[in-house]
Formats: sequence, structure tokens, C-alpha cells
Amino acid sequence: MDVTKILAELREERQQIEEAIVSLERLARGRVRRRGRPPAWMSEMTATVKRRGRPPGSKNKTQAAAGGTAPKAVA
Repeated sequence: MDVTKILAELREERQQIEEAIVSLERLARGRVRRRGRPPAWMSEMTATVKRRGRPPGSKNKTQAAAGGTAPKAVA
């Protein structure tokens, strides 16, 4: 077995483990509600989740969308 190859693989694993630990520590710190603006890395994560507009299945539907007849204009 090549010792240098094993050492290189172990160093790569150590780097991956350290990155996982850092990300878990960030998540643990982010659980507590704090005052002020969230850090940039956290706002990047939540920016993809935000949706605008009416949520699906909302009760405030228009009559045409609900299956009713639309009112007719009389001149």
C-alpha cells in the first residue's frame, strides 16, 4: 500500500469533515432568533425559498376561477 496515497485521502476526508462541522455550527447558531439583519450566508439560503403572491389553495379566489359565471356588463 502506498502511504502517500493514504495520507492524501485522509487529508481530503479531514477537509470534508471540517467543512461539515463548520456548516453545522452555523446552523446551530442560526436557530436562535437574534436582533438585526441576518448574515449574508443565511439570507442566500432563505432567498430561494421565498415566494410572492397568493399561496396555493387560498380561499380568496375570483368567481371565474371558482367556477362561477362572470358578471355581464349591461349598456
